[in-house]
Amino acid sequence: MTAMRYRLTFAAGLVVGYVLGTRAGRERYEQLKKSARQVAQNPAVRNTAESAAQNGRAYAGKAFHAVSAKVSDRVDGSGPGSIGDRIRSLRERGQGGDDDWGTSNT
Repeated sequence: MTAMRYRLTFAAGLVVGYVLGTRAGRERYEQLKKSARQVAQNPAVRNTAESAAQNGRAYAGKAFHAVSAKVSDRVDGSGPGSIGDRIRSLRERGQGGDDDWGTSNT
């Protein structure tokens, strides 16, 4: 639902930009380009963008470590209900010769 809203907003922005661009002509386009360049080169804007990028990398690193620790606990069998425990219990159940569908495991 929200993805569709963003797509529609983006498409509307493209249409508005195209219409304004064709009416204003090349001169206005150059003015807008110059203004955008000045904003991008503004030290305050650059510092804010750099800080946001550093914060994003820091949060991504923390999230990676948190998720990888939980996944590791689940896979290696050290956590409750781990995949390792489940595999071991399935192997133990499979020692009877037939599986749940009545076929042989040999």
